[in-house]
Amino acid sequence: MNGWRKIVCAVDFSESSRLALEQAAELAGWSGAELTLAHVHVPPPHAAADVLVASPEAAAVAAHELELLLAAWRADAERLSGRPVRVALLSGDPAEQLVKLARESQCDLTVVGTHGRRGLRRLVLGSVAERVVRTAPCPVLAVRATEGRVTEEEALREEIAQYR
Repeated sequence: MNGWRKIVCAVDFSESSRLALEQAAELAGWSGAELTLAHVHVPPPHAAADVLVASPEAAAVAAHELELLLAAWRADAERLSGRPVRVALLSGDPAEQLVKLARESQCDLTVVGTHGRRGLRRLVLGSVAERVVRTAPCPVLAVRATEGRVTEEEALREEIAQYR
């Protein structure tokens, strides 16, 4: 027995987080662990005076759509794991909020998808997965797609082409 009782899986609704959900659900089903899917909403920066701000109604519609999407992913995780799945809808810096959730829920494993960014894009955008790996209070499983994966040289060529 691996001792996993609580697993947190980060989802941002990307392909890599779909793969993370599948792995987390499989592990939860196999180990009998409680699974929590966590999505962190990143609030928009404070608006400048010359920027249009979304109406409260538009924000409510967006929040409702997010809840529906998270509910669909939860249903998929429950089907895959054969167990009830919890959800956590958080707001703020994704890495900080995921680590905080892992700590507060005393989870035994955090599962994250990684986009595999390299070079300047990674430097500018940072890596939520890397920050979670470095600061989480528990082991972290980083899941990345292997199909269609480009070589380091191909990735560098793509990146250089972006800036021409």
